[in-house]
Amino acid sequence: MTDLHKIPHTTLSACVHRILTANGVSAADATTIADCLIAADLRGVDTHGSNRIPSYMARIRQGVLDPRAVPTLTQTTPVAAQVDGHNAFGFVAAHLAMTRAIAMAQEFGIGLVSVKHSNHFGMSAWLVQQAVDAGLMSLVFTNSSPALPAWGSREKLLGVSPIACGAPAGTAPPFILDMAPSVAARGKIYKALRRGESIPEDWALDAEGNRTTDPAKALEGVMLPMGGPKGSALAIMMDVFSGVFSGSAFAGDVTGPYDPSREADVGHFIVAVKPDLFMGLEEFKARMDYLYQRVVGGQKMQGVDRIYYPGEIELEMRERRLQEGIPFAKAEIEALNREAELVGVEGLTVE
Repeated sequence: MTDLHKIPHTTLSACVHRILTANGVSAADATTIADCLIAADLRGVDTHGSNRIPSYMARIRQGVLDPRAVPTLTQTTPVAAQVDGHNAFGFVAAHLAMTRAIAMAQEFGIGLVSVKHSNHFGMSAWLVQQAVDAGLMSLVFTNSSPALPAWGSREKLLGVSPIACGAPAGTAPPFILDMAPSVAARGKIYKALRRGESIPEDWALDAEGNRTTDPAKALEGVMLPMGGPKGSALAIMMDVFSGVFSGSAFAGDVTGPYDPSREADVGHFIVAVKPDLFMGLEEFKARMDYLYQRVVGGQKMQGVDRIYYPGEIELEMRERRLQEGIPFAKAEIEALNREAELVGVEGLTVE
């Protein structure tokens, strides 16, 4: 097992912010991006946290991600709008989209925003959380670079595009679902590669179409969809709503965050909904609390000690990491420190 160093979240956030601003990102946008990355680290979604910084900075240096771009918003109907990311960070474009969706939902009951010409926005759950914090339900879709075959194919065509949604509750934890349509998120394979670890053999195929436990070979091949044709169908759905509908790239034409050869042209689709459209808010929250209790209080199958609600494990991980720090492998710390050194700012110090 790789030796891990625990970094306080405030220390990590400050380092990420320094690297971003030194690479031309505005202070406000750097705060948005750092907050989103650290939110992923705190929730235990290390694959979508601050370890992504080196790949993002490589894209800036190659001129295929614009750190200074300012997304623009066009209102198309009272409850629908579109954001043009202008090749800005996906975090910035998506944050603007959710902010507008929330405002429309608070006034009209629902708001939907399509986003085009964007980039990778990390963990979808942070956008769901933005809506939950405003007391709203939400749907968050995005497409992504090809990594998954259509069922029956061995060709990279579909993205490992997360499906995310959420709803507030009363005294129970909020419902927050954020999952990939693959057996595992592709970021977990990159994480295993960084840390010199193997992967389970049911995650991916190598370039010859064989199952592999080698993360490097897996990245040369394809991810496996969860549930066979069901997983690939969900990935197609993400492409329809996020790519086709928005006017962004789709059908295998999105460029990945680790590919600095061209602009990504990612699309997103975001919806916010008032939970009290059909009943009083307190009744809705009580019903959500009852659902939570029914889920976690169900009869357990053999060998199961506890039933978890979607998002509950991550909430508990967040509380733990706020106290203990965020675990980083030596190679991951060194990668961040190389980025800091390139732009002449302070990196991370590990005792």
